[in-house]
Amino acid sequence: MDGEVVNTSTAIAASPVESTVLLGVVADPVRWRLLTHLADGRTRCVCDLQPVAAVAPNLLSYHLKVLREAGLVSARRRGRWIDYTIADDAAHRLAAALPTFAGRSR
Repeated sequence: MDGEVVNTSTAIAASPVESTVLLGVVADPVRWRLLTHLADGRTRCVCDLQPVAAVAPNLLSYHLKVLREAGLVSARRRGRWIDYTIADDAAHRLAAALPTFAGRSR
C-alpha cells in the first residue's frame, strides 16, 4: 500500500500522500472559488458556476472533474445540465488533511 492513493471519495484523508493530493486539488484558485461558492450546501447548476469560475466552459468542466474525482463535490445530470453539490464530508476531509500543531505555543 506504500505510495498508493486510496479513493478519496470514500476515505478520510489520512496518509501524507492523500493529504498532499487533496490539498493540491484545493490549492488551485478556480477550484477554491468553486468550493467556496458551494460551501453553503446548496445544489447549483453548472450554468450558475460559470460566472464564479471565470474561465472558459471547457476549463470549468476540467476543474469540476478534478473536484469530483477528489470526492469534494458530487454531480447529478438534469437533462442537458449538470447540478453540483459539495460532498457532505468535504470540510471534515479537508480539515483532516491539514497538519496538526497540538502542544505548540504561540
